[in-house]
Amino acid sequence: MADEKKIIVFSLGQEEYGVEVEKVKTIERMQKLTRVPKTPVFIKGVINLRGVVIPVIDLRSRFGLPEKEYTDNSRMIIVSQGDIEVGMIVDSANDVTDIDGDLVENPPEIVGGIRAKYLDGIAKIGDRLLVLLNLEEVLNKQELMQLEELELGV
Repeated sequence: MADEKKIIVFSLGQEEYGVEVEKVKTIERMQKLTRVPKTPVFIKGVINLRGVVIPVIDLRSRFGLPEKEYTDNSRMIIVSQGDIEVGMIVDSANDVTDIDGDLVENPPEIVGGIRAKYLDGIAKIGDRLLVLLNLEEVLNKQELMQLEELELGV
């Protein structure tokens, strides 16, 4: 039997996604973003969260999904990848669930229009399908360096 993982579940449109609890620092309501020039379109800006400047990406935009207005349900999931923290804007953050590793399958080539490289796997939980994110690919090395420069104000 594979290890059990604790997953934060969030939504983008009709799809449910998950990211490991260990990688999540906090979940915040939407805040005013300060736009940073000359950044990729999916990097929406930076926020000052308790004295720390955190770059924020819109996952819809990152995955090539149609953008939509932020609502009262929209959330910023602050995650740690390597030694930086990044905010990910999602439509809503739903719950925390435990997933048995045996229930996770390799992702197909495309899920909901999102390429497999961004995905860690698909978990089948009852009648739900949960798409697990691969944060290392969602924020690739080149983009991580660019975000680190934003944090450092270089």
